[in-house]
Amino acid sequence: MPSIPATMRQVRFNGAGGPEVIGIETAPVPQPGPGQVLVEVVAAGVNRPDCQQRAGKYPPPPGATDVPGLEIAGRVVALGEGVTDLAEGQEVCALTISGGYAEYAVADAALCLPKPGPLSLIEAAGLPENYWTVWTNVFERGRLQKGERFLVHGGSSGIGSTAIQLAKRFGATVYATAGSAEKCAFCESLGADHAINYREADFAAEVKRLTDGNGVDVILDMVGAAYLERNVKSLALEGRLVIIAFLQGFMAENLNLTPVMIRRLTVTGSTLRPRTVAQKAAIADGLRREVWPLLESGTVKPVIHATFPLEEARAAHELMESSAHLGKIMLLTGK
Repeated sequence: MPSIPATMRQVRFNGAGGPEVIGIETAPVPQPGPGQVLVEVVAAGVNRPDCQQRAGKYPPPPGATDVPGLEIAGRVVALGEGVTDLAEGQEVCALTISGGYAEYAVADAALCLPKPGPLSLIEAAGLPENYWTVWTNVFERGRLQKGERFLVHGGSSGIGSTAIQLAKRFGATVYATAGSAEKCAFCESLGADHAINYREADFAAEVKRLTDGNGVDVILDMVGAAYLERNVKSLALEGRLVIIAFLQGFMAENLNLTPVMIRRLTVTGSTLRPRTVAQKAAIADGLRREVWPLLESGTVKPVIHATFPLEEARAAHELMESSAHLGKIMLLTGK
């Protein structure tokens, strides 16, 4: 292995605000603690929670670095105490609590998974945040089963493109919402049976029409309060609504709860970042068992929309917040 330098480049938020607060700095290379590894980062995924952190609305948990970045891929270059199932030089992708926007990042060994053979390290860096999120929310909390109907909002996003592919491969009929004809076509190219342009049609009315009035069994929602009433209307008997973000509000008023009781609905949600390493490792075990074979065979894969050098993180955030992307936005370190 090449020697590890003393310093590295990393992204820093100079206060809370818009993309203009993003800067680049030189900092000491971090050291892995017990149960951790140091990864030479090739690529890091850009995600909406990074933008929320930049705006001062989603701080990292206590004790974690305030350098942004929730997912990386690269090469293991150092092992912390007690790590025996990874080796120096191994190519991995990893879910990180923070710190991914850097040339080197510390990751918990239990949250590292091997790079799937068909994927580049750039593609592999687009796996952890989206695949962990979709697996735990759609298949664990949402309990999506073969033959059921599934609706995902924001189908052209990184989360949406992942959810469409996995739900389809596990035997669901898939519906997606998106904001343009191009994005709807993108969703259908990934396997969505029906894509609904929410700018042109009421998605709840369309779901009712497309399902002959039956509704869908599971909804994955990141819009929040603005969609809550229509999401409830769109659920079938025993339907499950899983909320993972609040892009359009977290306070809902004047919701008629009667359908929740009459149709025995479940409204749930979760966040990923605050969970313990053990809880995240349990999700990783499910992914390794159920999803990694699909990635190894090329049956599913992350969709990369654009890549930016680490120094252009501001442009990457501007693209993310424009919602003009189809799939993942990545930062590259040049390693």
